[in-house]
Amino acid sequence: MTRNGLYNSTHGLEKQGFHAPRAVYYNLTEAELYEKSLKRDEAILSAHGALVARTGAHTGRSAKDKFIVRDGQVDEKIWWDNNKSIAPDAFDRLHADMLAHADGKDLFVQDLLGGADADHRIPVRVVGENAWHSLFIRNLLIRPERDALRSFVPKMTIIDLPSFTADPDRHGCRSETVIAVDLTRMIVLIGGTSYAGEMKKSVFTALNYLLPESGVMPMHCSANVGNDGDVAIFFGLSGTGKTTLSADPARTLIGDDEHGWSENGIFNFEGGCYAKTIRLSAEAEPEIFATTRRFGTVLENVVLDDARVPDFDDGTLTENTRCAYPLHYIANASETGRAGQPSNIIMLTADAFGVMPPIAKLTPAQAMYHFLSGYTAKVAGTEKGVTEPEATFSTCFGAPFMPRHPSEYGNLLRDLIARHGVNCWLVNTGWTGGAYGTGQRMPITATRTLLQAALGGALSDSLFRTDPNFGFDIPVSVEGVDPAILDPRGTWADGAAYDEQARKLADMFIANFEKFAHHVEIDVMDAAPRFLQAAE
Repeated sequence: MTRNGLYNSTHGLEKQGFHAPRAVYYNLTEAELYEKSLKRDEAILSAHGALVARTGAHTGRSAKDKFIVRDGQVDEKIWWDNNKSIAPDAFDRLHADMLAHADGKDLFVQDLLGGADADHRIPVRVVGENAWHSLFIRNLLIRPERDALRSFVPKMTIIDLPSFTADPDRHGCRSETVIAVDLTRMIVLIGGTSYAGEMKKSVFTALNYLLPESGVMPMHCSANVGNDGDVAIFFGLSGTGKTTLSADPARTLIGDDEHGWSENGIFNFEGGCYAKTIRLSAEAEPEIFATTRRFGTVLENVVLDDARVPDFDDGTLTENTRCAYPLHYIANASETGRAGQPSNIIMLTADAFGVMPPIAKLTPAQAMYHFLSGYTAKVAGTEKGVTEPEATFSTCFGAPFMPRHPSEYGNLLRDLIARHGVNCWLVNTGWTGGAYGTGQRMPITATRTLLQAALGGALSDSLFRTDPNFGFDIPVSVEGVDPAILDPRGTWADGAAYDEQARKLADMFIANFEKFAHHVEIDVMDAAPRFLQAAE
């Protein structure tokens, strides 16, 4: 075995059970990983110096192929209705076979940190066969100081071998692709997929399991902080504007995807961003666009023209095109990944039914209701068979990454909101004036103006009215915003059609929330749509 790079010599790969790789490259830098990626034909260069890679058949997460080891340590702590299990002996066979598969291969190791808060972080070693994957995860997680690598001791190991083919009969999985997570030994095995996002989400899954036992809230959210230290958290599913709206040039970006909320305040889990690039433009998202022209950025499944200039409007390979870059590529990004206690929580939804208002103020009980609901909507044409708007509920705005029951996260969030007196807002970045196909997309300028009013405190003294369907409070007027847009029913040409659509959406909320009825207090149940309660 040939060893290259900087690492703790008492914790080489033999500690992770590797036997005979051909060569091991520890903690290579960006330039070194570029050289390896290009020499090995794993990727090419864009016209502006970014590394461009394709992931093959898997252009997104393989959620149906993710498993958690079901052993005595975790059995009663896992939300098994949402997570698939794998037997310990099947995981052991998979682990042994993947270690054997690595024999004779070049391996790339990155020793990194999950979590900017030193009291709650986890040291992670990522071992893989692709140099571009090593650059990706180096961008996405937190990079220790170089000198600290000499004493780095991992507490979590990710083994990422895209060329490995799983055997469902032998390994207890579903297909030739597998993401298997052992939360007792903190080992993650990824095989049969080149989609790099599986690595970062595996760290998120582990922190979502570990942190609640310490009273720390893990969150699928972006976060930023104003000049006065006022912290804002943005919850939202993919496509709701979580990354776009948190990248505000007037505020410091803490992070765009994963955070913890501890006794010390808000902290980023990551050291980079993984932003969608489909239809990305310099005009709409200048900060993110600029990162795609930086050395060190990884472009994933982005189509290049003949001059190797990215065509961000081309979704030939996938609509899920991405760029992965270190956080400091955003000019106003936080250097520490940390800030104080939050003042505001924003829950984003892209309501394709055109029912939700552009902004609404939530009580703590309503905030928990909408957090557990995790609502957004798909629009026609985004997936095969979707011909009209379709409601999507992903509890806690991140169900695929939640090992524990949602009520644990919901109760923790509610306690923290009450303890710190946090203002909570629901913001619709979807449609107004009708459903998708009839109405228009909510103007981004109006959304930004409303957010600035909420975060700056201007909405605190506003006059509000109570929405007759959902019970939350909606401002009557906001300076700089057309008052007509604040009343969703009034934006529809046919008020009766709005009422019918609102009732349909409310029914969806009620049906979805039934599974939480025995896990929440009565005031949270009372936060359900009001007209249904009145009818009952």
